[in-house]
Amino acid sequence: MKISSALYEVLYVSTLAPDQPTAVVAEIAAKARQVNAELDVTGLLIFDGQRFCQQLEGPQKSVLKLIERIRNDPRHVNVEVVHNGPLAGRRFQQFSLAFSTVEDADALSRMERLDGEAALAAFEAMRGELVI
Repeated sequence: MKISSALYEVLYVSTLAPDQPTAVVAEIAAKARQVNAELDVTGLLIFDGQRFCQQLEGPQKSVLKLIERIRNDPRHVNVEVVHNGPLAGRRFQQFSLAFSTVEDADALSRMERLDGEAALAAFEAMRGELVI
């Protein structure tokens, strides 16, 4: 595992735009895998049928560029960064983007109300329950 002080992470929650079909999520994930690989970004995208929660990790400039792109993507609304900061080591080095759905329909709405370390702890707990 490569440990670098240059690694940065962003954890955000957003909502699928009302005019978008859930089928667009597969397109989002496929394009994100390609772009993330090009930018040396890894992470996990969770979708509950309405909301996204995504952790992005990689070089700070690349991660911040991606979150700005997501904020401007019309398929996402209410993009809320709940945690960001330096990262000691990647959690998802084997994935340009891991993808999972979550059965708990309220998990991501609860995540929206958290920030900082509390959001990160909730994400880690949720991640432990997922099949990736």
